[in-house]
Formats: sequence, C-alpha cells, structure tokens
Amino acid sequence: MPAAHLIGKRVDVLDKGWIELQDLMGDDLAIVNAARASFLGESKGDERDHKLLIYLMQHHHTTPFEQVEFKFRVRAPVMTWWQWVRHRTWSFNAQSGRYVTFEENDFYVPETWRKQSASNKQASFGELTLEEGQPLTQALEQHYQRCYDLYRQALAAGVAREQARVFLPGFAVYYTWVCKVDAHNLLHFLTLRMSPDAQYEIRAYARAIYRHFFKPALPWTAEAAEQYLFAPGTQLD
Repeated sequence: MPAAHLIGKRVDVLDKGWIELQDLMGDDLAIVNAARASFLGESKGDERDHKLLIYLMQHHHTTPFEQVEFKFRVRAPVMTWWQWVRHRTWSFNAQSGRYVTFEENDFYVPETWRKQSASNKQASFGELTLEEGQPLTQALEQHYQRCYDLYRQALAAGVAREQARVFLPGFAVYYTWVCKVDAHNLLHFLTLRMSPDAQYEIRAYARAIYRHFFKPALPWTAEAAEQYLFAPGTQLD
C-alpha cells in the first residue's frame, strides 16, 4: 500500500522554505505490477518483486516507474523556482502576486556566502568567513526592508498588487506552488538536482524530497537508484 502516513508531512528547507507532500499514488508494488501488465501478471512475493524492480532500474525500463505520482506543496525563493520549472515534465500551479500580498519576511537570506568558482562560470566554490559575510547579510536585510517599505507604500497609494510587486527583490522573494510529477521524472530531477555540481539552494530541496518522501515511499526504487542511477558523490541525506 502507498505510504499514506507521509501525506501531510512538511519539511523545512533553507531559512523560510518548506516542502509538504499533499498526495501520493502508488508504491513499489505498483511499479512491479505495471511491469508485469504485458502478460497480465501481479505480485509474486517480496523476493521476486524486489528482484524485478532492481532489474527494471538496471536496464532502464522506465515506463513502469511512471505509474507512481507525487504531489507537493513547495515554498521556495524564485532563484530556485526558475531552475525547477525547467523540468517541464512536472505540472505546476503557483501563488500569484496579483492576488496575494507579500509579507515582510518573504525573502531568502543565505546562511553563508559562497565564492565564485574560478573554473566553472555557473558554479560556486568555497565560502566567505562569518566575519567577511556579516556586512553583506546586514546590507541584504536592509535592502529587503527598503524594498518592502516601497512595496507597502505603493499599495497604500492605491497601486495594484500586480504592479506594486516591481519593488520586491525578484530572485529572493519566496513563492508557494503546488506541483505534481511521476516517479520516473522525479528520479530524473533528483539525479540532476542532488548532484554535487547543482546549485546549493535547489540541491537542498531535492535532498529533502529524496530523504523525507521519495525513499520512505519507494524504498526498493530508492535502493535501485542509489545502485544504478545517482552519480558518485551525490549527498543523499
């Protein structure tokens, strides 16, 4: 049976973000039974079912994994959202700043400041010390406060929410959205976004999904993915 106890579970990510599992359809056995549908077969016991699922992963028979679906509610900053929506096999519905007024603390403040990688134009490597980063954190918080004050000033002047949001810091503001994906395409997302070279912020969300939802819901599939799919050095917890 699907891991119904996971539905409604919420896990904190980053400073103000979270992931909540809203719904789950299927389990490891659903994948196995889908693979046996070609000859109208069903479960043959745990040992043989487990062996078949591992075989499916090892030999890239992916369609049975599409029989399981996850539905999440996610709160994450736009800098993460922009990377996430590139996975177009997901279905998304997002909060709209045209309908919802943003709160004063709806902005991402990094815990540490990463240095630019000298060898990779799109990556970071190393961190500033706490002392080096503190002035930047203070400046960022002051910037957010100034932006939010201007946003509230525009609303108070009667400006429409859809236009007043131009004052908000675009990449840092938190949005909430509902998204749905099948297990095969979620594995593809996890393979890319848990990779050591993925941006830290989206890596944090991917790891949370894998550790708190995917692996508990699909333990055999997770075992097979760790054996045959994820790159060496991938942090899984």
